[in-house]
Amino acid sequence: MAVTSVDGDDDLDRLTAAIRACRICRDHPTGPPLAHEPRPVFQVSATARLVIAGQAPGLRAHHAGRPFADPSGVRLRAWLGIDESVFYDRHRVAIVPMGFCFPGHDRRRADLPPRAECAAIWRARLLDLLPRIELVVAIGLYAHAWHLGDRRGENLTTTVANWRAILGAPCRPRVLPLPHPSWRNNGWLGQNPWFAREVVPVLRDEVARLTA
Repeated sequence: MAVTSVDGDDDLDRLTAAIRACRICRDHPTGPPLAHEPRPVFQVSATARLVIAGQAPGLRAHHAGRPFADPSGVRLRAWLGIDESVFYDRHRVAIVPMGFCFPGHDRRRADLPPRAECAAIWRARLLDLLPRIELVVAIGLYAHAWHLGDRRGENLTTTVANWRAILGAPCRPRVLPLPHPSWRNNGWLGQNPWFAREVVPVLRDEVARLTA
């Protein structure tokens, strides 16, 4: 399938329809093709003021067709201080992962990295059509790299630990870096109690203001 051409005058509905129909990672991939049928999972609205920028849908989200439909989502919503009714209200919360489709598992049953094709082809175009976004909650290394560039630290810990300077930087939208809420990060969370003590309360205040 050829990549659908969407110019800057197309509206958000047309662009999201093109993304949902995309098969580039399976039919014309930059590396090994996606091993299953694509199912882009995201939510957007031109009225949203908050973007959740994660990695890629997990297997449960892939099957459900809904982002963060798994225990990671439960933890993330607890960090954000909102319930499902707010989290899945696309008019208030946009969810734009680095890769729109579940990327598959590696030999250890861990999720593969987000497909690079998604960000390269669609992501900037989609974000450009979300004019009211004030805050990007950037989850994990891939989102940190995209949204922070050379402002990120040498690893996830140094980036998240620098959250005050990142959030306070004179740029729009603002960015708040987080670790991934996966159970695989339980060790990191235990070793870095300052995250729950210092970052989460500020995150909840920001989210409450932007989703009111």
